[in-house]
Amino acid sequence: AADKGTATFSDIANGVAEKYNFWLGDAFASGGSAGYDHKGMGITARGAWESVKRHFRELGVDTQTEDFTVVGIGDMSGDVFGNGMLLSEHIRLVAAFDHRHIFIDPNPDAATSYAERRRLFELPRSSWEDYNKELLSAGGGIFPRTAKAIPVNAHIREALGIEAKVTKLTPADLMKAILQAPVDLLWNGGIGTYVKSSAESNADVGDKANDAIRVDGQDLRVKVVGEGGNLGLTQLGRIEFALHGGRINTDAIDNSAGVDTSDHEVNIKILLNGLVTDGDMTVKQRNKLLADMTDEVGHLVLRNNYAQNTAIANALAQSKDMLHAQQRFMKHLVREGHLDRALEFLPTDRQIRERLSNGQGLTGPETAVLLAYTKITVAEELLHTSLPDDPYLKGLLHAYFPTELREQFPDRLDGHPLRREITTTVLVNDTVNTGGTTYLHRLREETGASLEEIVRAQTAARAIFRQSPVWDGVEALDNKVEAEVQTRIRLHSRRLVERGTRWLLNNRPQPLELAETVDFFADRVEQVWGELPKLLRGADLEWYQKIHDELTGAGVPDELATRVAGFSSAFPTLDIVSVADRMGREPLDVAEVYYDLADRLRITQLMDRIIELPRADRWQSMARAAIREDLYAAHAALTADVLAVGNGTSTPEQRYQAWEQKNAAILGRARTTLEEIQSSDAFDLANLSVAMRTMRTLLRTHS
Repeated sequence: AADKGTATFSDIANGVAEKYNFWLGDAFASGGSAGYDHKGMGITARGAWESVKRHFRELGVDTQTEDFTVVGIGDMSGDVFGNGMLLSEHIRLVAAFDHRHIFIDPNPDAATSYAERRRLFELPRSSWEDYNKELLSAGGGIFPRTAKAIPVNAHIREALGIEAKVTKLTPADLMKAILQAPVDLLWNGGIGTYVKSSAESNADVGDKANDAIRVDGQDLRVKVVGEGGNLGLTQLGRIEFALHGGRINTDAIDNSAGVDTSDHEVNIKILLNGLVTDGDMTVKQRNKLLADMTDEVGHLVLRNNYAQNTAIANALAQSKDMLHAQQRFMKHLVREGHLDRALEFLPTDRQIRERLSNGQGLTGPETAVLLAYTKITVAEELLHTSLPDDPYLKGLLHAYFPTELREQFPDRLDGHPLRREITTTVLVNDTVNTGGTTYLHRLREETGASLEEIVRAQTAARAIFRQSPVWDGVEALDNKVEAEVQTRIRLHSRRLVERGTRWLLNNRPQPLELAETVDFFADRVEQVWGELPKLLRGADLEWYQKIHDELTGAGVPDELATRVAGFSSAFPTLDIVSVADRMGREPLDVAEVYYDLADRLRITQLMDRIIELPRADRWQSMARAAIREDLYAAHAALTADVLAVGNGTSTPEQRYQAWEQKNAAILGRARTTLEEIQSSDAFDLANLSVAMRTMRTLLRTHS
């Protein structure tokens, strides 16, 4: 990847690769003279800024239209700091330091300071010393780090939250004060580790040069930390900051865009070098094409940063509820030899018990680590299956590359030497970002299905329920509705897909044929979905209306609110389509009877009781899932019964009456039992199991 050393030596390394006829040629080291210039693209900073924007969105602030205060580590000549401090015209940079100077502007004007920072960024080898001091606000200054003491005036004291009696500080103490300033954002674009946890010593950190400056995570007073640079905080420092209410990911999440750009560059070069070797393109043409695609490569990379941040936001919204499942998953990873919890600073079982009793879940930095381990282990396993070769997934391989390559060289893409690895990477990103870190492990526990079978089923479920446009619609609402509303929709979507995945695993031959499964269900499911809410009755209709009104009330456009309101009622469309197929009926005829029965037999209310069952451990989760699947299966079978008995009648009412007459005695007894259970004060597995057995007695009626 292109960093200080490797960017300088890329051409030399590539020269060695070519001299030895190594198959990668000049794709061996990225970022050379015919590669992507990370500083020119500003890609690392832009990637980290996706994290900053997400954190602030959750605080109700739009960094691109509202002023906010910042302190930082670095200077404007640096790639990550310089590019980062130009990514919003609303940055009010109060203070910053690098290895040479300390910059303080206690009450900056956003527009004036932005223009001056841009001038410095464009000035070769600039330092803070080059900043026009006349543009600094009252009390501001630029001080060398070599000074014995720096005078501290009232303006500086107020901006940095320094006690009133302090009139001068050593450079080290002033930098400490900058790190602990009560501003909105700490932006790290420098080199060195500046934040540890209170449980760590400076010796633990291993960065002697900054011992005098380093502070503890619990003492940071910013709301958000953006990590453009590596290792600015220790992992325990991040966790401590997060446990005290700070918003932070990890450096690996925030500054991943540089590495991702290098990945794209290497994979594109591998493709194009094949064309050069075959004489279909000159090196000069290849280099021009590479350069022409710079902007789109940047866009593709930033999509990944956005998606990872969304995955973390979703996880944090559920962190308390999912801690048991995450604990089981961590233990599984340890057993398989993939994870050392202590090495990654993931909480021990005792710490997890403490978090549970404090109502806390995993923090953002811990979630980021678990997300990485999930993706790495899943990708490793899937590579050894037939899934990456499934023709249905060709679209994922193509989507990784810029438009020009997709349009000009589709066949070359299909023959890319690393096509299986690229397909797997994209598939795993999509699966885990939308499903969550514990999703695949939980489904394995519950269903006993293989990883390949689960990923196939989830991929099919997402396509059948057409969830991509939903996620796009939610993203379009950034800074238009509250972030919490967006997260709620995404989690609602995730629940629908998870149920669909389970259904496909339990009801279709495994492993699924992707194209065939999607073709069979998608349009028929959509046909039924298109008639909602007209088909719904009673509790189902009330729920639909409640969700719809809540969302439109929160500013969600009607079209998206309508789609999301239908999620709960759309899941059974899989059963409806199956019954229709089995009986040779139209899906809409089956749907009418299905939703009518849900209301008449109060199946929806029973389902609500099942969903309320506790799932504090694996066995409770599995028992709850099993009883829920049973109820869905019984509902589908009853629908088929009513259709069979009422054949030749026209309305759901007439069909139901015909079925009711035939089964009057048993239906009467069942009704009494179900009503008794529904009127219980509490619901547990005992009375709900009886309810399920009663539902099944109704299925024994047809002769």
